[in-house]
Amino acid sequence: MTIHAGVIATWNDDRGYGFIEPEGGGKVFLHIRDFSRRHRRPRAGLAVRFELSADSRGRPRAVRVQPREGYRRTSRAGRQVRMAGALCLGFYAGIGSLVLMGELPLLVPAWYALFGLVTFALYAKDKAAARSARWRTPENTLHLLSLAGGWTGALVARQLFRHKTSKVSFRVIFWLTVAANLLALGWLLSPSGSALLDQLWMLSREVEHYLW
Repeated sequence: MTIHAGVIATWNDDRGYGFIEPEGGGKVFLHIRDFSRRHRRPRAGLAVRFELSADSRGRPRAVRVQPREGYRRTSRAGRQVRMAGALCLGFYAGIGSLVLMGELPLLVPAWYALFGLVTFALYAKDKAAARSARWRTPENTLHLLSLAGGWTGALVARQLFRHKTSKVSFRVIFWLTVAANLLALGWLLSPSGSALLDQLWMLSREVEHYLW
């Protein structure tokens, strides 16, 4: 097939698609699955070479798309995933230590683990939905889950799936939910939160008694 050259005119990283403007003009659809996996993710303004195909409705579509030069994949994305994982492990190690010291009931880390897994799964589902133009999980739902304690799963999922990492407003609200959740945890450990903490201890003992 003929190799064409052009520039990525628009790119929506959350949805995983954009449009290439070929040399000579026009507009060609580009999906992330047709972009070289040996390189970093595409971006607007990137010069590329590609082969031309057509979708089921006869519209032009770029396939076997590669950057023209100097855009090899780097380990940055991997470092970000590892950093997110390290932060989460550090957090779980911290609350685990508080459990061992008798400052927190086991119910608290169990809560964080459960909500972290649920939130991670919803991010994965939403990323898949974005790629296939299916029904999306509302952003407010993702934020509420993070606020409730699922931010650990969200932190890893955002970097692993490269999902919701470009939208500034989403990132700001996400980190606000993390801060609010940690403040709530700090309050729980303070004298002001002792009454609620005592109730959690009682509930935790009842759950442990029921399970064991």
